[in-house]
Amino acid sequence: MPHTRSAAKRHRQSEERRLRNKATLTELKTLKKKVLRAAHDGKPEEVTTLYRELTSSLDKAASANAIHRHAASRTKSRVAIALAKPQVVVAKTAPKNPGTVKPAPAK
Repeated sequence: MPHTRSAAKRHRQSEERRLRNKATLTELKTLKKKVLRAAHDGKPEEVTTLYRELTSSLDKAASANAIHRHAASRTKSRVAIALAKPQVVVAKTAPKNPGTVKPAPAK
């Protein structure tokens, strides 16, 4: 329990800021996952719009001091590097290496 009124006010303010920052960070994580999932699924037009939205949200969070500006820059860089890599989409129904399947031994 705070001992003074000013300490109580600071506690209220810090709690409000913590909840606001938590919501912002959750939104950023979700956007990052959406961008990487769209890239993995091979949707280039969706990737560009989501990446633009992610970078904008990161910059806004950095300007509001929810995250550090270097953290925002680092996240943008890492996502851009991940998007620049060629995405390999593996079909779920096809076997990975059909030549490695060995027949059962005859008895």
